[in-house]
Amino acid sequence: MGPLDGIRIIDLTRILAGPFCTMNLGDMGAEVIKVEQPGRGDDTRSWGPPFANDQAAYFLGINRNKQSITLNLKSPEGQGILGELLGQADVIIENFKPGTLAKWGFSEDWFEANAPKVVHCSITGYGDKGPKGGMPGYDFLLQAESGLMSITGEEGGGPQKLGVAIVDVCTGQYATMCILAALQSRSTTGEGQRIDVSLFNTSLSMLVNVASNYLIGD
Repeated sequence: MGPLDGIRIIDLTRILAGPFCTMNLGDMGAEVIKVEQPGRGDDTRSWGPPFANDQAAYFLGINRNKQSITLNLKSPEGQGILGELLGQADVIIENFKPGTLAKWGFSEDWFEANAPKVVHCSITGYGDKGPKGGMPGYDFLLQAESGLMSITGEEGGGPQKLGVAIVDVCTGQYATMCILAALQSRSTTGEGQRIDVSLFNTSLSMLVNVASNYLIGD
């Protein structure tokens, strides 16, 4: 029995940042129900080699301790099933483009009326506000845009990408931390929270003290 035993997570994420977050929550004892696309599942199921039988090691490495189902969330039937799942959940985490859930009928008003105790965490490229709000974001792009690449590699050499999708991984860690804080708050207030985590904000925070060089010079 882990510290999150009895907590149910509805995982609507794919690729890396979101699945890494829900894997951490599952490792702590939460029940994680991963919702995947019918016929193909999470994109990373086919991202190999290496493979273990017909499953890519990429997928297996970040999706342990989860139960998977498939739902066509674009269909009324699939949306109805998702609504039932959310009514029995503690946390939903998704990495759709901003507005996608609302388009399917799951607006903030819906959550307030039907699932007020649910913690809703959204992972996006740039959030839903600001000059780039709503735009898609990818680890490789954010490593470059934030300046992480410019401080990696040999002295005098060109920018270099880190060997792992570090922005995705750190975004997943931030999301995990925020969800845990929201669950703790709910134990006091009885209310869920809306969490917005973006790759852009994560990538900037990863610069830590190095960011001061861009602000005040060397």
